[in-house]
Amino acid sequence: MKVKNLSLLQGKKVVIDGAVGDLEVKVNEPLNGLDSIGCLIIAHPHPMQGGTMDNKVVHTLARAGLASNYAALRFNFRGVGASGGDFDNGIGEVSDMLKVTEYATNSLHYQNIVLAGFSFGGAIAARVARDRSCKGLILVAPAVDRYAIGDVSNNLLVIHGDQDDVVPLPSVLSWGKSQKIPITVFPGAGHFFHGILLPLQNLVKHFLLGLK
Repeated sequence: MKVKNLSLLQGKKVVIDGAVGDLEVKVNEPLNGLDSIGCLIIAHPHPMQGGTMDNKVVHTLARAGLASNYAALRFNFRGVGASGGDFDNGIGEVSDMLKVTEYATNSLHYQNIVLAGFSFGGAIAARVARDRSCKGLILVAPAVDRYAIGDVSNNLLVIHGDQDDVVPLPSVLSWGKSQKIPITVFPGAGHFFHGILLPLQNLVKHFLLGLK
């Protein structure tokens, strides 16, 4: 599927079948005219706290994907926007993201899948990565203090701000120590990375370009 010359905000909206109803998805292809080398699937923050696929950090991750020649897929979890169903406290949301990865693989025919998520979405993406092999995993301010994540895969990037007042940095550092994985810390960054979204985008782009 080719979706060319569309702005990130517009994207191409599609509706796919979810486990409990429709799932609203936005698809963007890189604008450089080249075929995508893979697909970055991004999960948004907590639905009960206003999280949607149009969140600024989610947009930033999508732009990093496009700049790295990856297609970017964002979607609304159940009960958000045009997606059917109700919030399921991180259980049904794993099924939602699995459905989106199936769509990217089976309908859009992408082979190289990278999963990403912000906050609540980071916890969901990490859980999905346990059930579905992927080329890489990107977690931004993952809610490890509220949702059990468990083991994580190789080719992992974890980013957190040292001024995060939603997901405290010590909880993420403790989780990283238990998993023996590095945490990239942005000095001065709060939970939503206000004022430093471009450095965040560049870091994610560098990670994506380095995936083998």
